[in-house]
Amino acid sequence: MQRDSDGFDDEEGKDLPSVDVLLAAAVEALGGTQREGQQKMAAAVAEATRTGEHLLVQAGTGTGKSLAYLVPLVRHAVQTQEPVLVSTATLALQNQIVERDLPRLAEALAPLLGRRPTMQIVKGRANYLCLHKLDGGFPDDDTLFDLPELPGRVVTSGPASRLGKEVTRLREWAEQTSAGDRDELVPGVSERAWRQVSVSARECLGQKCPQVDDCFAEHARRRAHEVDVVVTNHALLAIDAFEGRSVLPEHEVLVVDEAHELVDRVTSVVSRELSGPMVSAAASRARKNAGLDTSTLDQAADDLAMVLDELRPGRFTRGLPESLSATVALVRDGAREALTALRNTGSGSTQDADATEGGRHLARASLTEVFDVADRITAELPGDVVWLAEQTTGPGAPRRTLHVAPLSVARRLRRELFPDRTVVLTSATLTLGGSFDPAARQVGLTTPAGDTSARDLAVLQEREAEGSDDFDDDSDEVRWRGIDVGSPFDYPKQSILYIARHLPAPGREGLGDKVFDELEALITASGGRALGLFSSRRAAEVAAEEMRDRLDFDVLCQGDDSTPNLVREFAAEPSTCLFGTLSLWQGVDVPGPSCQLVVIDRLPFPRPDDPLASARQEAISRAGGNGFMAVAAQHAALKLAQGAGRLIRSSSDRGVVAVLDSRLATARYGGYLLASLPPMWRTTDRETVLGALRRLDAAAPG
Repeated sequence: MQRDSDGFDDEEGKDLPSVDVLLAAAVEALGGTQREGQQKMAAAVAEATRTGEHLLVQAGTGTGKSLAYLVPLVRHAVQTQEPVLVSTATLALQNQIVERDLPRLAEALAPLLGRRPTMQIVKGRANYLCLHKLDGGFPDDDTLFDLPELPGRVVTSGPASRLGKEVTRLREWAEQTSAGDRDELVPGVSERAWRQVSVSARECLGQKCPQVDDCFAEHARRRAHEVDVVVTNHALLAIDAFEGRSVLPEHEVLVVDEAHELVDRVTSVVSRELSGPMVSAAASRARKNAGLDTSTLDQAADDLAMVLDELRPGRFTRGLPESLSATVALVRDGAREALTALRNTGSGSTQDADATEGGRHLARASLTEVFDVADRITAELPGDVVWLAEQTTGPGAPRRTLHVAPLSVARRLRRELFPDRTVVLTSATLTLGGSFDPAARQVGLTTPAGDTSARDLAVLQEREAEGSDDFDDDSDEVRWRGIDVGSPFDYPKQSILYIARHLPAPGREGLGDKVFDELEALITASGGRALGLFSSRRAAEVAAEEMRDRLDFDVLCQGDDSTPNLVREFAAEPSTCLFGTLSLWQGVDVPGPSCQLVVIDRLPFPRPDDPLASARQEAISRAGGNGFMAVAAQHAALKLAQGAGRLIRSSSDRGVVAVLDSRLATARYGGYLLASLPPMWRTTDRETVLGALRRLDAAAPG
């Protein structure tokens, strides 16, 4: 594209400054500095909006990727007068974009664009206060909470109870809030209290609601059609694309930030569960709110709970057991019978004269959910995985729940997400083994010509998931490209990757004395400035208990307090360690001397009994691919990169990532995992690492 000397796009026909001019102005206004990776990314996003070619961008920590995509997005929206969409995985990033990044950017660019760009956040309906429910439009409903009847338990009501106090507070807040957004309520309330004043998408009356004109959720969605930038989340994006609810405005450009989370979030949206208490709750709603005879469904709920208690938890690899299939069919038929009765029973009849329309709608929503899930499970679709999970939530017997999830969402994403818009997917961890192909395949983008093995694997995986040998990959060809804009950090000089090659390979017995000795030596040398990332909650707890006996440093462990509080304490006290799992692998951002050592206990492969991972791995192996590399190794590479990324968060950070799993140095797949990590200086020499940690500790302030 040709630009004239003043930096304006002559070809565009509108006097808007170019992306590089706007980016420079934004960086200056926000007090930042020009970054090569940020400039490269902004130019690539702008090019994608012009050509329509989908784009994958790996932007390392410190690149400033939010600004890099927001500037070309804002420019495109102002130029075309059409909204653009940003989707995130986490609430933290969503709020950061809406509350900090976009307002500051709009202020900086307004003089150059001729007006202030506008924005709106859109969340799921259950995140907003429901005025109709608040005003009694729905009956009081406690059936969703499954509260166990415990001996000696006293349930209080009214303002004196915790629930009553919270609901009273919510009513007072409702008189003050202009958005009705749960996240604006600080401090928050319990999930049970919030359910008293909110409804799910299925429960909502929609346009039939008498308060639709004042509805907070509807207002946010109407506003989204009038602004330049709409910010949402991956789950709502999937609902809009897959279920046709038209939650989001039509748009030509979509940026998916935290794109490494997209497949898991989409999979969660299209997964379902079924349990005896869930069926009982649906029957109770139908009985109380619509006056229906639910004896058939009640019996089916009891039968389901009994059958699930008799089965062994895990994935059903050879179809459903006959007893389970028959029982779920009874649930399906009972729900269908109740739905038919509900349709045939007018709201003005004697038996439901006292039931509100809201109550009938709640009953219909619950029954429909039960029917849909039971119908899907009994169909035993070749692309679905069904398993039984056991969860202990408190005193009493563990709760058994049936789960059904798709083997793959790649085809659905390709068909529903990519054809009608330009999609930019970005993350700090998008390349695995040095390639964009694994991430591209997972979201349904075909592999570029020339990589026959990867293309064949994608075809095989899709055939297996769809239960068909008639898959024409070329007919669904999607144009895309991937770029890695790097990171402003000098990883070889700022960080060391230490692989404890001398340690025995991890076993099922858990952490041993040799691992504890290594952990003690590393933490002592670091002066306690350590973040421990463990493969399980149990491993983190055992390690924390052992280190508390061995060390003089404070050792915090996930579960001791809320994760945000633990992270704050870890950041504030340099000689304090933090151990944990799950969210800590990607949820900790602590620059400075508090985190100069990140310890990873073992390579983060999925659990062997993980239903979805094992099913996907077996499917690819049966189809002729390498299931271990395509599923387990990819999962480990992504998690390992995210965990290692906790160390260097600023240009002044220095430190060590220590992997206590010798397989990273000895196993054949080790090279693949290493290629997914930042280019840190690598060593297996223990004394070299301990010396480096001691020097860092001695030089650290405080």
